[in-house]
Amino acid sequence: MFTYENVKDNLKLFRALTSLDPAEFEVLLISFQIAWDEYVEQRYSENKERQRKPGGGRKPALDTTENKLLFILFYFKTYPLQEVIAFMFGMTQSQACEWIYTLSTVLKMALSHMQHLPERDPEQVKAVLTEDPENRFIIDGTERRRQRPKDSIEQAEYYSGKKKTHTMKNNVIVTIESRRVKYLSGTYEGKKHDKKICDEEQHTFPEDSTLYQDTGFQGYAPEGVTVQQPKKKPRNRELSAEEKKQNALISSVRIVVEHVIGGIKRCRIVKDVFRNKKEGFDDLAMEIACGLHNFRTACRALA
Repeated sequence: MFTYENVKDNLKLFRALTSLDPAEFEVLLISFQIAWDEYVEQRYSENKERQRKPGGGRKPALDTTENKLLFILFYFKTYPLQEVIAFMFGMTQSQACEWIYTLSTVLKMALSHMQHLPERDPEQVKAVLTEDPENRFIIDGTERRRQRPKDSIEQAEYYSGKKKTHTMKNNVIVTIESRRVKYLSGTYEGKKHDKKICDEEQHTFPEDSTLYQDTGFQGYAPEGVTVQQPKKKPRNRELSAEEKKQNALISSVRIVVEHVIGGIKRCRIVKDVFRNKKEGFDDLAMEIACGLHNFRTACRALA
């Protein structure tokens, strides 16, 4: 059976299984335990007809907090089939399914307690970015593959002409120096354009800040913000040497957001074809993946 005790001393394997080092796992475990206790207490208070106190009855397969956290981190990092993770942790597929959705909620609570989750409310973007000492930000869109919808209307909505497959899309706003995801947009169908998401959410930025963006945001110019965007090559003529130099300079800054998105997609649940069917879990998975990236970045900045 796959347990925390079996893998905690193998540093290379532990990072491959969870995306965290054992020391980082121990830090997250403290908040995860608090979040688990809050979750159990809330569930107990909501169920007035319950006869046993929490902890009564048969002992679960995930008998310790360490194994609960290991289970959900392993699921997000490797994204195995539910039958596979059930076999590895000594439970049935239905139990694994229940644990996945329960512990995802608890993991989000833990990351929220540690203030590593990105902002989700478009109206709060300016306030959140104002609190940050940096005044340079990057906005970019990222797509994730999903299973082909059965409904023909949904098929058309989720089909991305850019990726030539069915996808879901989010915009992210990241800081350049700290490389943290400060804002994560809602999850949209792959057909929707990056700029259209910005137009619908209508977030604003601090005055006198600089925003780097790619040509997918052509025409997006928030008030009071200096926009840095590569210049497209005009039809039937070439860019000047100065324009090419400026584009290269912008790209050298914008590469940070590509590294951040790569960090988010260390969690294969937001890299592989998304299979979960529960409503809203596609959005929750992306939010947690961003939170885990922010957590790792914060821990390793102190190392």
